[in-house]
Amino acid sequence: MKDMPETQGLVIVGEAECERLVGRKDAFDAVEAVFGAMAKGDAWNFPVVREAIGYADALYGFKSGFDKAGKVLGVKSGGYWPGNMDKGLTNHQSTVFLFDPDTGQLAALVGGNYLTAVRTAASSAVSIAHLARKDAKVLGMVGAGHQSQFQLRAAAEQRDFEKVVAWNPHPEMLPKLGAVAEELGLPFEAVTQEQLGAQADVIITITSAFEPLLMKDWIKPGTHIACMGTDTKGKQEVDAALVAATTVFTDEVAQSISIGEAQHAIAEGSLTEDRITPIGAVINGAHPGRSSDDEITLFDGTGVGLQDLAVASVAARLAEEEGSAKRVSL
Repeated sequence: MKDMPETQGLVIVGEAECERLVGRKDAFDAVEAVFGAMAKGDAWNFPVVREAIGYADALYGFKSGFDKAGKVLGVKSGGYWPGNMDKGLTNHQSTVFLFDPDTGQLAALVGGNYLTAVRTAASSAVSIAHLARKDAKVLGMVGAGHQSQFQLRAAAEQRDFEKVVAWNPHPEMLPKLGAVAEELGLPFEAVTQEQLGAQADVIITITSAFEPLLMKDWIKPGTHIACMGTDTKGKQEVDAALVAATTVFTDEVAQSISIGEAQHAIAEGSLTEDRITPIGAVINGAHPGRSSDDEITLFDGTGVGLQDLAVASVAARLAEEEGSAKRVSL
């Protein structure tokens, strides 16, 4: 793991330590760097395994990869348990395993729940930083679940927003998101989907929907959309015609066309793979990103294993430096 002190045994970093040690800036920097490394061919993800286990309506799988530039090798194991909220747990459960790339030995075991939320928010924040109009004033939030609060906090740091408008299929969940906006000093308004599209300069979708929640005709010119919920075949948050009408960027093209938001436009032939650009190319300066104030840009954030490994490596390094990491021998 990059910059980690050499120690004996397995480092264990729990959820509480991850939340205390890894801030939004740490996550942003780690995710931005790994996207850049991916675009240069210095880091790559391995094929994703994600399956319904036939029990508890759960989805379970593995995301893994190797960042040669950052010397980070590992796997995130976990998934989605929809009944967890009723048990006082988050629906997304995961753990990150980091290995020494020089020896293959297990080097760290890191709680993945908080890190999944903070790295997902960092991913959309990176897209806003590089693709949204500089004068964006209204942030639109589609979704009000657990991860939406992370998304709102991270997005608010990227532009001088003056207002947050939000819609959620379950309106009773919106007040919690509104409380975060109030904490950030931003006026908050619950609106219809059409009103959200008409007002928002930046839109983040963070749901588990399997049907479009935003339609092409509702979105105004110059909007940046970060689609962060679609990470499985069949999921969908926005109209395929909207995707096809935008300039599309993504974390990884292979996932975008197969399990990401672009899958539907690709399937109907309205979008081709060569029109999807890795956001790392923008980060590295190989692609200009937004070309005009009227252009609608879309980031298809499918979630890649290298994001998880990057932030977990930061957590392990910080815990080691602080001396708070537990250590055991296998």
